[in-house]
Amino acid sequence: MAITKIQSESLNLADTYAFTGTVTGAGGDNKPVFSAYRSSNQLISDATITKVQFNTEIYDGQNTYDNSTNYRFTPASTGYYLINANVSLMSTVGANLMIDNYIWLYENGSQIAISQNYGNSSSKDTWGQHNLSVIVHSDNVSDYYEIFAYGEVTSGDVHVAGNSTVQFSSFNASKIIL
Repeated sequence: MAITKIQSESLNLADTYAFTGTVTGAGGDNKPVFSAYRSSNQLISDATITKVQFNTEIYDGQNTYDNSTNYRFTPASTGYYLINANVSLMSTVGANLMIDNYIWLYENGSQIAISQNYGNSSSKDTWGQHNLSVIVHSDNVSDYYEIFAYGEVTSGDVHVAGNSTVQFSSFNASKIIL
């Protein structure tokens, strides 16, 4: 391909030019991408690992997050993904103290990442805040990702905090372009 030198005084910005070449190695598409949150509190039994049901979508342009049945992200595209979750766990009764609490990221039914808070006799509280941010590689179009939570309290049960206007607990992911 020959390159012709263009003099600035001969360039007419009102003209249109047809591009007939091919550009490679530029850009990319960070889809699929989704973001969801809990719109109300979700009760989980004391000392029981429970799937968090992020039931309200903010964005899911490729329909890769199920917010009504399985509560899971299925990218349907191989590659690297940045997955984020933040979950607030709270005692259902304010006086009952949280002993231990965790959240996990599961891939295809197996734990692959964890955020944990251990209680002890001198520093127990009635809630636990978790933030998890992980890069994963999906090498199969049927891979899926879910968030599970666990809370143990001195008495009663635990709930995943949810709110219709404030995102106390949320889950999101997007493809990473390398």
